[in-house]
Amino acid sequence: MSDVTSILSQIRSYQHQLGTRALEPMPNPGAFTPNGVGLEQPGVKAPSFGETLQNALEGVNGAQKNAGALAQAFELGDPRADLARVMVAAQQSQVAFRATVEVRNRLVQAYQDVMNMPL
Repeated sequence: MSDVTSILSQIRSYQHQLGTRALEPMPNPGAFTPNGVGLEQPGVKAPSFGETLQNALEGVNGAQKNAGALAQAFELGDPRADLARVMVAAQQSQVAFRATVEVRNRLVQAYQDVMNMPL
């Protein structure tokens, strides 16, 4: 479970750097009722799983587009696109994609585990 938490924190940090709002921590994550259901804060709606996943994928897509645009600008000789900036953007894109693939693999494994549970 700590691997998933680590991956999610990495995704959050990259999305924070990109200025997106995906995978924000839920409001007051430590407050739970005795029956295990989280407490809702009035007027604050937590994002759905689908919204969170879509925002995460959009963040990864944005990172990949940014890396591609910087690489193209570097190839065309743009002085604002130095090699270090291009390499950092490429690495951020690669790490974000790997984290997304790892989260997908964990979700598929969890789904398979649930499907294989005896009734």
